[in-house]
Amino acid sequence: MSHPPRAALLPGATLGVMGGGQLGRMFVHAAQRLGYFTAVLDPDATSPAGRVSHHHLHADYLDTPALAELARLADAVTTEFENVPAQALAQLAALRPVAPGGEAVAIAQDRALEKAHFTRCGVPCAPHALIETPDQLAAVGDALLPGILKTARLGYDGKGQARVATRAELARAWDAVRHVPCVLEKMLPLADEISVVVARGADGEMVNLPVQRNLHRGGILAVTEVVDGLVDPTLAAQAVAATRAVAEGLAYVGVLCVEFFVLEGGALVVNEMAPRPHNSGHWSLDGSDLSQFDLQVRTLAGLPLVPPRQHSPAIMLNLLGDLWFPSGTSTDAQTGVHFGANSAPPSGISATREPNWSAVLALPGAHLHLYGKTEARPGRKMGHLTLTGPDAQSLRGTALDACDILGIERF
Repeated sequence: MSHPPRAALLPGATLGVMGGGQLGRMFVHAAQRLGYFTAVLDPDATSPAGRVSHHHLHADYLDTPALAELARLADAVTTEFENVPAQALAQLAALRPVAPGGEAVAIAQDRALEKAHFTRCGVPCAPHALIETPDQLAAVGDALLPGILKTARLGYDGKGQARVATRAELARAWDAVRHVPCVLEKMLPLADEISVVVARGADGEMVNLPVQRNLHRGGILAVTEVVDGLVDPTLAAQAVAATRAVAEGLAYVGVLCVEFFVLEGGALVVNEMAPRPHNSGHWSLDGSDLSQFDLQVRTLAGLPLVPPRQHSPAIMLNLLGDLWFPSGTSTDAQTGVHFGANSAPPSGISATREPNWSAVLALPGAHLHLYGKTEARPGRKMGHLTLTGPDAQSLRGTALDACDILGIERF
C-alpha cells in the first residue's frame, strides 16, 4: 500500500526494524545516536539488536499481535534482512510506512525475479537459465556448463549453491535440493568482485558510498577494501550507474547493495542485490562521515540525504566464529567434517580460545565491532574489524598484521 508524502520523522519518534541480527543492532545504534527510540521484532530472545533496543518484541515474524504491536510502537518500519515474510511486510504497510517496501524485498528474495529486474534495468547478468521442471532441466544449453546451480530462494553466504560441470552433476545437484526452483548460472572467468551501496529517499534523492572491492572465501565475504586506485574509475562509474538504475527501477526507499563480478577483460556483470545494509559497507562506520546505517535511518525517517564522504582509506575484515576455536578453522581435524554456520560443533569441540583483542586494538587505526552474540560457531558472523590509515601502503601492512594476530588467511 502506498502512502501520501509525509513529513519527516524527527528525533524522538520511534523507528522499528524487522530482524534482530547485527545489521539491526547497528541500525538501532545509529538511530539512538540521533535521539530516536527503537523497536525490534525478532523471535530470538537474545538477538543482538533486541538486547540494545528500547523495545524488543520477542515473537515470530508472522505473529499477528506482535506485528500490530510493532505498528503501534513504531512510526515507520524497516528490515535488516531480505527473507522477512512478504505477508508480514504487507500487514505492517497497511498501518505504517515500510521502507524498503514489500514489492522490492520480494524481488530480492527470488533470484529469477531479481535477474528479470536487472535485465529490465539494462544491467548485464551472467548467462543463466531458470530450472523449475524436468523439461527445463533437459533444455539447459551446453553453453551454460560448467555453471553454478543456485536455489531461487533462501540462498545467502554461499548456501543453496553447487558447482556443476556436467549434465549428470547438474541433475544430481537439482535432486539434492529436492527439485525446488533454481537458477543455473554460467561460470565466468572472474578478475574481481565489487559492490556498491546506495541510499534512496522517498523523494527520489539518491546517494552512494564509494565502490568497494571484495574478497569472498567459501561463499562468505572475508575482506573489503575501499582505497583509491583499487578499482578502475571507468568501471566504478559503470557500477554506480547500474546500482542507481536498479534502485530507480524499484522506486526503492532505503539502503540497497548491489554486488558485481568483474570479468577477465574488464566487463562488468551483476551478481545479486541485498535490500538492506550489507557486510561490505561496514567499513563506513569508521571510514566515512556517514555510515550505511546513518543513511538507513535517514531514508526511513525522511531526513535529508547528503553524499557521504570517505575520510580515510579503509579495509574491513570479517570475523567469523572460526577464530574462537583453537585450530582457527571450521573443520574437525579428527573427522574432517565441516560445520555450517547454523550447526553446533560435535561434542568434544568447544570455543576455547578468545581472540587476542588486546593485540588487535594495539594496532593503529583498528576499530573492533563485536555483535554481542552469545555463542561462537564456525562460519557464524561474530563481528568485523575495520582498519583505517593515512595511505594505502601502511593500511595494508596493518591489515595483514591483524590477519596474523587473529589467524585469518592473508589476502
